[in-house]
Amino acid sequence: MKKLKFAVLGCGFWSKFQIGAWSELEGAELVAVYNRTLSKAQNIADCFKVPRIYDDAEKLLQNEKPDFVDIITDVDTHAGFVKLAVSHGVKHIICQKPMAPDFETAKEMVNVCEKAGAKLYIHENYRWQAPVRRFKQIIDSGVIGKPFKARVTFLSGFPVFDNQPFLKELDHFILTDMGSHILDVARFLFGECSELWCETRAISKGIKGEDLAVILMNMKNGMPVYTEMSYASIVEHDSFSTLHILVEGEKGSVFLGPEFEIKTTTRGGTVSETVKFPSYPWADPDYIVNHESGIHVNRNILEAIEGKGDAENTGKDNLETVRLIWACYKSAETGKKIKIDEFK
Repeated sequence: MKKLKFAVLGCGFWSKFQIGAWSELEGAELVAVYNRTLSKAQNIADCFKVPRIYDDAEKLLQNEKPDFVDIITDVDTHAGFVKLAVSHGVKHIICQKPMAPDFETAKEMVNVCEKAGAKLYIHENYRWQAPVRRFKQIIDSGVIGKPFKARVTFLSGFPVFDNQPFLKELDHFILTDMGSHILDVARFLFGECSELWCETRAISKGIKGEDLAVILMNMKNGMPVYTEMSYASIVEHDSFSTLHILVEGEKGSVFLGPEFEIKTTTRGGTVSETVKFPSYPWADPDYIVNHESGIHVNRNILEAIEGKGDAENTGKDNLETVRLIWACYKSAETGKKIKIDEFK
């Protein structure tokens, strides 16, 4: 089968790992990269032997006419690049998470693509982490019976504001950053949410947005799901780049904990397994769970583009994750429980 030609818009920090993930797959050929700072585009092109570089995204689209584009830029630019790609007839568009800086813009992006007959995909990778996929297999196997309660946790003291000082100036932070991952994983594991309550706090000094959020969700299947996320936590087991998840069922429980160990407990005792990862020259072994997941989400999207199946991470699906994020902000602002079907 002829390889699909694609282009990458944005050559910042995450592009190395995103392009690295593409390099592990057959069926797609990266023909050009764009960055407004040409030297960054050149660095990525040198690293992955990309034939052409641009500092003008419109010229790239005019010259290359790619089968699909992968947008790996700051969230505030996503809508503009999606519209630009649509205007040049690109029928398959992948966009980094979070989809948009607000719910209205996310809805607009989905609508623009639908009207143009283009497919929008969101590169939301946490549901594709190998431990999360294995965790869902265990739940679905029935070994713990029907789940009735769950907790999804991200607690980290990683100095995110030291590494990226601009994050201090954001009006909204952890819910758009980690909430995108956590709420999407909750939807992947337990289905859609019917209502939620949320509180947020700014714990770190000198920040505008929140670095702590706790959310209690009632899922449409009747399960209560508690989620917590923090960049202000000093804990024994820091969960930076991954999640810890506990699900309780009628016959037992299953816990995804430190070092990617999954413990399944029934009345017969506890069975433990640890998820292992291969190594890749482009991936950081300290964050392999995150970097390796890109291969799986890219494969799923590529197969959808090739007509071999449906993609999980469509723009329309991810819009429901975005809806939850902004419902959380509304709840935190008002102190009230929010009904999701009424949050338009």
